[in-house]
Amino acid sequence: MTGHAPSNLQFPHHLVASLIEEALAEDLGLAGDITTNAIIEANHISEAVLALREDGCIAGLPLAEAAFRAIDPGISFEAELRDGESAHAGSAIARVSGSTRAILSAERVALNLVQHLSGVATATRHFVEAVHGTHARIVCTRKTTPGLRAFEKYAVRAGGGHNHRFGLFDAVLIKDNHIAAAGSVSAAIERARTANGHMVKIEVEVDTLTQLEEALQHDVDAVLLDNMAVPELKNAVARAKAAKPGILCEASGGVRLVTVRAIAETGVDMISVGALTHSVKALDIGLDF
Repeated sequence: MTGHAPSNLQFPHHLVASLIEEALAEDLGLAGDITTNAIIEANHISEAVLALREDGCIAGLPLAEAAFRAIDPGISFEAELRDGESAHAGSAIARVSGSTRAILSAERVALNLVQHLSGVATATRHFVEAVHGTHARIVCTRKTTPGLRAFEKYAVRAGGGHNHRFGLFDAVLIKDNHIAAAGSVSAAIERARTANGHMVKIEVEVDTLTQLEEALQHDVDAVLLDNMAVPELKNAVARAKAAKPGILCEASGGVRLVTVRAIAETGVDMISVGALTHSVKALDIGLDF
C-alpha cells in the first residue's frame, strides 16, 4: 500500500462542530462519564498515543482532535501522519496529552470516527491500487451513513478515489426505477433534459445493449453500465465511445476487489463501488497510555 496523501485534500471543517457535539452528547448523556469522573482526579494529566493495530490508510484525524478538544480545549493533539497517508501496524498516528479525564471521556468518539473513516480510506486505496495503470477512476456512491456523507466522501478522496455526485441535487442520474416509471429510456431522458438547463449533467443507467443504443440517441453526458459481464461491458464501452466520443462510461454493480481490474481494462472511465462506504470494515486503531 502506497504511503502518499493525495494533493489538494480538503476536509469539511464546517461540519465538524455539529457532528462532534451530537456524538459526545450521545455518549455522555446528562450525567457525563461516571466511571472516569469517579476514578480519576480532576487535575490528573496523561499522555497517550493513537496507534495502528493493522496496516492502513488514515482519514479523520481532525475529527479525533476535535473530539478531545471539545471536552477540554487545553488538550494537546499532535498528528504524526496526515490524512491520506498509509502506515504499518504499530505506527503512532497521533499523540494526545493533557487532562486524563478529557482523554478518557473523548476516547471512544475519537476512535469510532477515525477508525471508520480510515476503514473507508483503506478500502478505497486497495481498489485504486488494483486499477493502477488503467484509465479508470474509482468513485463512491450515495450509499453512505446518514449524517456522515461529507466525511465518508472525504475519506474516499483520502484513499485516492473520487466522488460521484454528492446528492440528489447536483446532477441527474436516471436509474432503472425512473425508467420503469417513465415508461422508457427515451421518455425519462427527454423529461430530465426539458426540466433541467444545459449546465446540468445527465447520466442514465442501462443494463442491456438495447437500452444503451436507445440512450445514445439522446443528449446525455454519461452512461452507467450496470451489472454487465466483462465482455458485454467492453462491447458497451466501444459502442458508446464510437457514437459519442466525449461520453463518460461508468461501470457499476457488485464490483469486488478481485474483479475490478478486469472491469477497468474494458476502457470504462469510472467504476463506482458502493462497498467503500456501505459495508466497509473499520480500521483497527487503539489509544494507549
